[in-house]
Amino acid sequence: MASTTQRVVISGLADGMGRQTALLLADKGVSIAGFDVDEAGLKSLADELDAKGVEHHLVPLDITDRPGVRAFRDDVLAKWGHVDTVMSNVGVPFFGPFEEVDLERALKAFEINVIGAAALFQAFIPSMRERKQGKLVAVASLVGRIPFPFESIYSATKFAVEGMVQSLKFEVEPYGIRVALIEPAQVSTGFAQKSLKLPEPSSPYYERAMRFIERDNELVEGATTPAVAAAKIAAVVLAPRPKLFNQVDTMSSLFFFLNQHLPTKVRDRILLSHMRIKD
Repeated sequence: MASTTQRVVISGLADGMGRQTALLLADKGVSIAGFDVDEAGLKSLADELDAKGVEHHLVPLDITDRPGVRAFRDDVLAKWGHVDTVMSNVGVPFFGPFEEVDLERALKAFEINVIGAAALFQAFIPSMRERKQGKLVAVASLVGRIPFPFESIYSATKFAVEGMVQSLKFEVEPYGIRVALIEPAQVSTGFAQKSLKLPEPSSPYYERAMRFIERDNELVEGATTPAVAAAKIAAVVLAPRPKLFNQVDTMSSLFFFLNQHLPTKVRDRILLSHMRIKD
């Protein structure tokens, strides 16, 4: 008799929303496979999954190691035969005035945020296509459809993820593969602070950028928690036919509504006022 256990792959699951989603899915009896560069975080997650009695396959791996991603895929499929859902959650933030952006760092952000998601999906699509069943879920962002100042590179990577997923949807749906996007605004994980690089005080953008950061920090303090976000993400992962666009917090839902119904100039004035950087 075939197993009815759901099997889910999550990249970047050592902490934050990825970890909370993995634990919540585990509570529902879902088997978890995944990878992260944070070996200590993976070890503690494995201990928690063991305590829940959930089958798992966790390995330390960098998303930019494409042969490693394929080897991970091979090991998972050899162990389980198939996976039901693949969730691309790895991503790095990027902040700074566009004029002053280090383009080598920007290229690395694209390599992780965009090509990383592509490599993970590409690895698992063949087995899903042959089975005529599966789901691909990508964590994008509010700024993947609505650009914010000082986040030009990050926004560009998330626009790219959104475009990629919306495009591949047409290619894989005939084979029974569903796709979905998760589009958070702020979630109180400290994600944005991990690689925050402030402009120099001599920068012509310094004063406005610092106002933006101060406001963003205020918003993060009252933002959706990883646990709340994870509950909504888990619902998408487990849904037989998930929506293409999915929000996990009030701010993203509000801005997408404004983006759809207001003229661009009005939307932009609201955005700049909301972030307190309107001159």
